[in-house]
Amino acid sequence: MYKTRIVDYSPRASVLAERIERIANEEERQGFLLVSSSVTPAAKAILIFHKTEDGKGMA
Repeated sequence: MYKTRIVDYSPRASVLAERIERIANEEERQGFLLVSSSVTPAAKAILIFHKTEDGKGMA
């Protein structure tokens, strides 16, 4: 199973990094691991998470 999250507008890199870290930690507690991320020209980030059928993230 895959899940995508969007990080809101964050023009400062340090703020964007903190938001990505917070979301990644939240998702990991639910069994999802961050597998890909992309920053858009609009200063947003797209995060893709994965969880296998056994409830664990990709190894």
